[in-house]
Amino acid sequence: MAESYIVSGNPHWHAPVSTKRLMLDVIIALCPAVIVSFLYYGWSEILVMAESIAFCVLLEWAITRFLMKKPSTIGDLSAVVTGMLLAMNLPSGISWWIVLIGAVVSIGVAKMTFGGLGQNIFNPAITGRVFLLVSFPAQMTTWPVPSGFIHNVDAFSGATLLQQVKILGAADADALVSLQTLFTNIGGSAGEISAIALLAGWLYLVCRRVIKPWITLSIFATVACVAAVFHAVNPELYTGALFNLLTGGVVLGACFMATDYVTSPMSTWGGVVFGFGIGFILMMIRYFGSYPEGMSFAILLMNMAVPLINMAFHQKKYGRK
Repeated sequence: MAESYIVSGNPHWHAPVSTKRLMLDVIIALCPAVIVSFLYYGWSEILVMAESIAFCVLLEWAITRFLMKKPSTIGDLSAVVTGMLLAMNLPSGISWWIVLIGAVVSIGVAKMTFGGLGQNIFNPAITGRVFLLVSFPAQMTTWPVPSGFIHNVDAFSGATLLQQVKILGAADADALVSLQTLFTNIGGSAGEISAIALLAGWLYLVCRRVIKPWITLSIFATVACVAAVFHAVNPELYTGALFNLLTGGVVLGACFMATDYVTSPMSTWGGVVFGFGIGFILMMIRYFGSYPEGMSFAILLMNMAVPLINMAFHQKKYGRK
């Protein structure tokens, strides 16, 4: 009598989602904010974006080809994503050689030194941005007035809202922020120009299940709660929740940089703790630090804590209750 067999897939059969597909989704999600930045900052922002992407891609190709002696990895599009995020953290029209240095730090130091995508400890674009901010503070904090294809010069200032608050004080902060800030911010980098465009891209990633919402939501909740408490204690000294949510790099950092697969915790509760830490450190820097913004520093500091968070909040092993 012939024996019959049942053939089935093994329990580790994953969905056919490649790194390239994930990176392409991130690029698509960033497009609304990139388009808005082009409209408001014009050719100067287009040039910075092109330089950043080109430098990041060329550097990754050269490092893998000539230093690591491995096949090129630029096909996974991760270098393109890094270039886009780096450009969105830079002032419009910044010198090309500063963009090149940022790309070298992002790709050469923060990414490829650790072995490439999937092995880096720190978010590459954030690392490049922080290095440039510390090394070239004047160039990195000189924000041009938006003068692109659509603009209203009377409605903009070269200083960011956070810089204005440092000068004017927290008492006048609420007058600077309204629902209009969701659509067009005042001054700043390309990643600060439109919160609504960034949120639309984030919702796309959540719907596509590229990322989970818990890290982003925990950052927003922490920023709002800390700001509300401090503002209630002394509104003359501390800015409120809405101001802190809609200004600076909070939306860009929470939606696209803190959610990086490689440098964020693996578990849901680990992500919540990670987001809480970012939001809390951010607000402490804003309230008590010398820098008006602290999102980049907060993400880098919490990147260092990810191994400990993964140990404390690890996923259940397959087959365990």
